[in-house]
Amino acid sequence: MHQSPTLPRPLVLGSTSKYRRELLARLQFPFEVAAPHVDETPQPEESPRDLALRLALAKARAVAEQYPGAVVIGSDQVADLDGQPLGKPGSHERATQQLKAMSGKTVIFQTAVAVVCQETGFEAVDLAAVEVKFRPLQAAEIERYLLAEQPYDCAGSAKSEGLGISLLEAIQSDDPTALVGLPLIRTCQMLRAAGLVLP
Repeated sequence: MHQSPTLPRPLVLGSTSKYRRELLARLQFPFEVAAPHVDETPQPEESPRDLALRLALAKARAVAEQYPGAVVIGSDQVADLDGQPLGKPGSHERATQQLKAMSGKTVIFQTAVAVVCQETGFEAVDLAAVEVKFRPLQAAEIERYLLAEQPYDCAGSAKSEGLGISLLEAIQSDDPTALVGLPLIRTCQMLRAAGLVLP
């Protein structure tokens, strides 16, 4: 279907993450949400950074196939501990292991975002790295935190926008929303490049 040049292209967030949905809503631009069906298994020897970039683009492309006239956002976050990827823990036991491993260390949250429009051939991908220093954590603190917030759907097992901030010593980033899951500064740059008018 031919899109009228006077009408903005529809915007689609290729993610089921409620955190990304809340962040994108800040831009006050109407958008739809679609689930990207992408295999997220890391490839052999793939760095956390490369994994995040590959998956963000794969998610955007997968959803763009369903919405060829839309501008589609895909995003992925991988927590990088000494070069090893930490995904979403999915359980209390795995979250405990992750937080014990991160105690007293600096973890880099590699948050990638991709914007794709199949109809125009537009494609861009970028990454915002966030350095997060965890303070030394006692076993009882980890247990209390996990029972209170249950962050089992978050890469790295801690929600910085919630109680998880109490586990941290410092955060360094040039795109502060990246840690929550969608680097909005980079996203805005790409959406403007794709032809959307913001604000």
